[in-house]
Order: sequence, then C-alpha cells, then structure tokens
Amino acid sequence: MSSASMRKLIQKKFKIRGYALKVDALDEILSFVNRFKDAEEEALKLLLDDLQSKSQKLGVKSSIIDKDSVSRVISSLVEADEAFEENPSSVSSKSALRFIDAFDIPKFRYDPIRKQFHQHVGRLPIHGDASAKAALYKDRFLLLFQRIHRDQHFSKPAFDSDISHCGSCEIAPIQSLVGQTCTKWVMGLISQLEDGHFYLEDLTASVEIDLSKYKITTGFLSENTIVVAEGEMLYDGIFQVRTCGFPPLEDREKSLKALAGHDLFGGGALTKEETLRLADLEKRAVNDMFVVLSDVWLDDEEAMRNLETVLDGFESQEVVPSLFVFMGNFSSHPCDLSFHSITTLRGQFGKLGNMIGAHSRLKDQSQFLFIPGPDDAGPSTALPRCPLPKYLTEELRKQIPNAKFLSNPCRIKFYTQEIVFFRHDLLYRMRRSCLIPPSTEETDDPFEHLVATITHQSHLCPLPLIIQPVIWNYDHSLHLYPSPHTIVLADKSEQKAFKYTGITCFNPGSFSNDNTFVAYRPCTQEVELSAL
Repeated sequence: MSSASMRKLIQKKFKIRGYALKVDALDEILSFVNRFKDAEEEALKLLLDDLQSKSQKLGVKSSIIDKDSVSRVISSLVEADEAFEENPSSVSSKSALRFIDAFDIPKFRYDPIRKQFHQHVGRLPIHGDASAKAALYKDRFLLLFQRIHRDQHFSKPAFDSDISHCGSCEIAPIQSLVGQTCTKWVMGLISQLEDGHFYLEDLTASVEIDLSKYKITTGFLSENTIVVAEGEMLYDGIFQVRTCGFPPLEDREKSLKALAGHDLFGGGALTKEETLRLADLEKRAVNDMFVVLSDVWLDDEEAMRNLETVLDGFESQEVVPSLFVFMGNFSSHPCDLSFHSITTLRGQFGKLGNMIGAHSRLKDQSQFLFIPGPDDAGPSTALPRCPLPKYLTEELRKQIPNAKFLSNPCRIKFYTQEIVFFRHDLLYRMRRSCLIPPSTEETDDPFEHLVATITHQSHLCPLPLIIQPVIWNYDHSLHLYPSPHTIVLADKSEQKAFKYTGITCFNPGSFSNDNTFVAYRPCTQEVELSAL
C-alpha cells in the first residue's frame, strides 16, 4: 500500500472512532504501521484500541490527537512486543488476563433520538454537579429502555391492526396515561416522592401507584429499581398495578450487535477474527484456574493459618492457579475514624507478602489481585471504591511485584470472557430495602433473587443512593451491559453458585468466618465451592 493510501486509511479509521489527527501525530502513526509489512491494518487496529482504552490515563481531553499521546501508546506497545520476544511462554500465559479498574472504564450514553451509543470524551470529575446526579438516573433508564424496545413482546407492531392499542403490550409513556382507563404497560423507576406514597417515574412524567393488588415476579423490588408494570388508571389519578416485574433480559449477542462495535466493558473492542482466535486459545486454556477468597482478615491468626494451608495446597499442585483474588475486608474491625491500627495493618500486609513469597512457584507463576471491601481503608464508602491505599500495601508490593490493586468493583477479561468482581454485603441490604416480598413461584433462594435483580437491572447495586452512595459520574462502572459471562458477588452470607440465563454467578463466602473459598475454571465456567 502506498504512503498516500495509508495516510487516507489512518485518517478514515481514526475518524470512525471520533478522532482527528494533527499532522505530526499522523506521521508518527505512519512510521509505526510501516514496521509491520502486510499487517499494517492489524497494527493500526491495535494502536487504536490501546489509545481508546487508555485515553483517560493519557489525559486525552479532546477528540484531536497530538503526537505526544500517540508516542506514549506506541512506546507501551513496543515494550510489550519486546517482552514477548524475550520470554514468549510466560508472557502468553499472563497476557490472557486484562485487568480493568472501575475508573478506567469508558463511559457511553444512549441517544434516544439517533438510537445509538456515543462515548463521553474528556475527563470525568469525582465530584460531579447536580446535573450528574440527574444524568445517573436518566442513563440507567435509557439503557433498559433501548433494550426492552428490541423485545418482541414489548415492541411496537410493524403494522397497525384493528385491535385496540389498549390490548397491546407496547410500553406507553407515563404522560399518556392521563384520561386512559384501559389496561396499559408502563416502564419506570420506583420512587417515594412523598412519605408512604410510591410513584413510577419515566422521562415524561410520574404517577402514583397502588400495589395492593399486585402480582410480582422474581427479584427484590426496592426504591430505585426500574420495573415494567401492567395496570390501569383509576378515576382518582392513581395507577392500579396488576402485574409488576423487571425488564426482560436480552441475549448477549443481541446486545453486542446493537452496540455496533462499541466496547462498554473496557477491555478493548475486538474484530471477528480476533474474537475467533482468542476463543480458540480460551478453549485450550484448560489448566487455568482462579482462586477467589473474600474476607481475608490479616489480623486474625486462625484465618492466616488457614490461608497458609490453602497456599501450601496449591503450591504442591502440578499446575498452579493463574490468579489468586483476595477480596476485603482485610481487617476484622472496620477501618473507620475509630480505627487506630493503620500502621499495624500495614505490617500485616507485609507479613502476607512474606507468606506468599515463601511459596516460590506461586510467586513466580501466579498473579495476585487485591480488591478492597466495604469496611476497608479508603477516602469514602461511595461506589466505586478506590484501590487499597499504597501506604498500606507498600511492603507487600516489594515482596510481590506482580500484585495488582484494583477498585471495587473491577473487571477482568480472560481472552474473550468478561468477568466482574464485586465485594459488598449486597444480599443483606437488598433484603432490608425490599418493598414487597419476592415471588416464591420460581425460587425461594435469596441469592437467586439477588442475581435476577442485578442482571435484569443491568446494574450491580440498584439500591437508593441514601442507602448506598454512588459517585455520580462513575455510575457507569456498575453497569452490567451487555451481560458479562461471570459475576463474582463476594458477600459475608452463605457460599453459593448459580447459573442464570447463561451468566455464571457465585459468592465465595467468608473465608475468615466459614473457611470457604472458590476455585473457578474460566475455560468451562466451572465453579468449585471449596472449604477447609
């Protein structure tokens, strides 16, 4: 391909992603892709994906890309390539894993007019203004709104029939209920605008609802959850609900098709060829295993003895686990204002580093991920939570250089598989906040109700903000759309595993309380509930 043709191709590809290039940046990219004879387009695709995934870290604040931003991305790619040439076997096993912090996840918004997603460009402040809080609810609603409009049961018929619209399952705006007395289907967010009076709200209006004659489906119905309700308007202006449930789930492949190539997960968009190649590698990775432990109390001597037993057991295995995931809380006492043992806790992290370092095979061949719990040290209790403070983990980092410290929640991409990790005592809080007891027709297991709630809501924590605060500008990091392959809901409640509509969900239990943990094989999505 000639230089002029390649320049046009580079500009075209960047324009499709919403970027414009300065002249010096274009020259830098051209020099980079020319290194790869007969593979220029693949190199350009790799560069674009890396730039898009690291835009916030690189400080890219506009759609106009300069030479400095391009040079930093190229340097990281070249370093990775050189590392692969030096030791291809070790790099290939670890490059299967991609760690994604909640604060690095790209933000997309749905435009109901154009009917497409568009990416937010620029920096997202931690302290948002009032409009950010309103946008939080709007984004949640529109995410489910565009999903339900593809469902055949709730979509508008292609041709009008003689049947009255009152008999249709088409979702009606709440504003259109005025003057209607026939049965209607509406979708809205449950809110309590007045004490003791519940309302359904959408983007057009709100209406008071009567839940005295309801029939509910599986899941925990609480304030802030978005529901689909069937009912009719009474003469006093109240909407009498007959049936109430969550918006139906959508097949993952159907969601991906609607996204038109956008990557909402954060691991980088893949072409069909790359997806097929990685899927093949994933099938071959039969020996890869993740060990997940929650509530690893470093100040509990018995818990530390049990942890050493676990590490001894895996050290003696023929193939060691690819990844150990340690989830908080890391102290038996909450690290709040009354906690005065930060220095002691720092030393305990150092002892954990020594314990791991004593197992040479694990230290050299496994990776270690640390995720804070709800009572661990941090700037606030709002979600998403920042990684553990560097002051606490400094000694451990010296012992275990390949340790990763991510936010809560966080994400991992294993080849093509998307895995979400979340440490929160969510089951207890959802049951406390439940407005109506869930239906027991399909199941009476609280964990299964919890899984149904978060998957249908496409949100990890659909609780009212007064119960669980959320950083408004980063609420998108809690979204579960498209549905991931696996969700780890670490909770202090009983150890559980449940597969719901193809999504593998499990709770490893509390290691310090119950001596339970999970061994997860991503190749087959097999969950081994384990205990000492």
